[in-house]
Amino acid sequence: MEHAVAVSPWVSLAYLVAGICFILALRGLSSPVTSQRGNRFGMIGMAIAVVTTLVTHVPTGGGTSLDGSEIDFLTIFEVLAAIGIGAVIGLVTARRIAMTDMPQLVAAFHSLVGLAAVLVAAAAFLNPDAFGIVDAAGAILPVSRVEMGLGVAIGAITFSGSVIAFLKLNGNMGGKPIMLPGRHVINLAVLASILGLIAYFTQDQSPWIFWTVTGLSFAIGFLLIIPIGGADMPVVVSMLNSYSGWAAAAMGFTLHNTAMIITGALVGSSGAILSYIMCRAMNRSFISVIAGGFGGDSGGGGDGEAKEQRPWKRGSAEDAAFLMQQAEQVIIVPGYGMAVAQAQHTLREMADKLKHHGVRVKYAIHPVAGRMPGHMNVLLAEANVPYDEVFELEDINSEFAQTDVAFIIGANDVVNPAAKTDKASPIYGMPVFDVGKAKTVLFIKRSMGGVGYAGVDNDVFYADNTMMLLSDAKKMVEEIVKSLD
Repeated sequence: MEHAVAVSPWVSLAYLVAGICFILALRGLSSPVTSQRGNRFGMIGMAIAVVTTLVTHVPTGGGTSLDGSEIDFLTIFEVLAAIGIGAVIGLVTARRIAMTDMPQLVAAFHSLVGLAAVLVAAAAFLNPDAFGIVDAAGAILPVSRVEMGLGVAIGAITFSGSVIAFLKLNGNMGGKPIMLPGRHVINLAVLASILGLIAYFTQDQSPWIFWTVTGLSFAIGFLLIIPIGGADMPVVVSMLNSYSGWAAAAMGFTLHNTAMIITGALVGSSGAILSYIMCRAMNRSFISVIAGGFGGDSGGGGDGEAKEQRPWKRGSAEDAAFLMQQAEQVIIVPGYGMAVAQAQHTLREMADKLKHHGVRVKYAIHPVAGRMPGHMNVLLAEANVPYDEVFELEDINSEFAQTDVAFIIGANDVVNPAAKTDKASPIYGMPVFDVGKAKTVLFIKRSMGGVGYAGVDNDVFYADNTMMLLSDAKKMVEEIVKSLD
């Protein structure tokens, strides 16, 4: 028979407080200035939610939980043991992970959320009585079948898509899009099959339907992410974050857990909004993100090498130090190369010395700089760069024309004018920094042989006002600091 859970008003109140904390966490995370406070609210809210969920299922003196169900002490021990193991793994991983590997870590976490949703849905399907989702005849409730179908589908897509994102970000797969023939037709056919089977599942709970939905969902996750190139990976990470939230929300209905529903909905909606904002920043279509393979029709990335040999000017650390000392304003544009070299602390030291010489220093952050949203902001905050010196693209792009030196460290695609001039380029239409308008461009790069993550050569390298500083980013900045002294 249908399961009716008698929820204590104190439990509802605790989940409400947790939900408010999650909302305040998102509010705080909207700005680097309040991000630490936002993280604290998030941790408090999650602690309240977890403790409340455990308390409502801990047996009282009579061996029943607060919702009236019988709970074995061994079950509670297993749950606490699993939490303890997960906590240890999380703490060790968080302490050991390098900031440059954060995008991969986020993608890996998203995959785990998706896999958890799949496992919960599978457990509910195999033992619906334990979840209280059966009717008087012993069949799974139709509404629960919808929740279960959507949960397993979104979870499986999140898992397999996040695995591909992890492999691309970690370098195990190339950043160049992998174009399958007729991929759009295949994707639409598979998605239509998944939705059709979920609808049929409400009428027939045969195991083959559930497992077919699961298998097709794992497959479509791979198919959606494989055609996406490296330059678009920050949007993919954001979109997968949204998927993981909706998967958690769907499973919250199956588990009758208000906190999971609230948390999942917040993560899902905020991730979708962030993806939309980033798509606008890259001049991409939000619908094409959901469909997968956006930006792919333009040809994808290059072969990882410069397209042609053209004259360019090479400079030294002494040249760069002299030019910046004489400048009134220097705008620093960091990118993933700065993260790889771990040069953010040395960069801040260089900026401090320039300010000591009376130079105005600003940092220009592109919405998709690095390989995940906010990657550069986190690195600069780690180096204690003042928040009032950090500006977003739309707030600072007009200043390059009045700037003496544009200092590019580890960035490439976000300063590539091909996004405005070359319709065949995979980054065409993406707003970029107009660094070429500065009087002098100092461009730190390891060598002239490679190109950006999108695989596109950059005309800025060969401009008359550009001086290439070929070296490891951290080593070059250290040499500039010495020259400033």
